[in-house]
Amino acid sequence: MNAAAHPAPRSRSHLKDYVWYCLDHVRAYNATWNYYAGMSDAEVEADVRADTVWQRPSWRLGTEPAAGVRERLRDSFGILGDDPLVPPARPPSEEERALLILDLRPPVTLAIVKAQYKVLVKKYHPDATGGDKAAEERFKEISEAYRKVVRALEG
Repeated sequence: MNAAAHPAPRSRSHLKDYVWYCLDHVRAYNATWNYYAGMSDAEVEADVRADTVWQRPSWRLGTEPAAGVRERLRDSFGILGDDPLVPPARPPSEEERALLILDLRPPVTLAIVKAQYKVLVKKYHPDATGGDKAAEERFKEISEAYRKVVRALEG
């Protein structure tokens, strides 16, 4: 008599509850095992679709998850942006806002700021835009931002 050293699940609903067989009998069991036995085509399709996302909740790209789902998700990597371990973002300082207006990211040097300012002036100066009011307002913002950043870098 061979030892019953090979596990086989009792049923689809009890996959971790095993029956132990010898090698010959587990081969016979596996040959007749059908996980989807007794399921309708719609149930099989739903089970296969759920398995493609590892039995986890999912939703269409670009839409919000269903109510209550987000609370059940563990966001260990902070991908959803609301990890309780990550403090809320502080509002940007005046200098940081000025850098954003100049389309710059820290770290910056005076030479980098001056070069970017020159590019933006050529693009938004009233003489270059033919008196466009929106461009004129943007030029004023850029000039003020430039003064703030230069003051911060020099002082």
